[in-house]
Amino acid sequence: MLVGGFGLSYAQSDYYNDYRRSVTDVNWQTVIADLLLSKTQANEIYSLNDRYHDYNSWNRVYVSNPDRWRNDRYVELERIMGRDKYLKFKNKYYKGQNPVAVYNRNKNNDKKYKHNNKKVYVVKEKHGNGHHH
Repeated sequence: MLVGGFGLSYAQSDYYNDYRRSVTDVNWQTVIADLLLSKTQANEIYSLNDRYHDYNSWNRVYVSNPDRWRNDRYVELERIMGRDKYLKFKNKYYKGQNPVAVYNRNKNNDKKYKHNNKKVYVVKEKHGNGHHH
């Protein structure tokens, strides 16, 4: 029982780290200035960013569905900024892609992609090798 729970919490913390990066990787003051957001909007963004001040408070909400943080967060950002400014934000900071997809991709790149990459040309002649999902 304990071992299973530990495995789960490790995966959870990966999601949590993505969540934290979505808060810390962006200079929100710049975003707010760029998009000419109102004081109210700025405050709402800051309080959204501060919503989960630690892993436990985040985990209480997302324990059963850690993937959901992205959707929740970006729906909120869109609501706060309004559709047009949210699109500008996405274009500038996520090159127009859905941030949800960006974080998905980053997660995959970090894990599988990097060491599969090497195997591709090192272990070319052996088949069925290096394909663990």
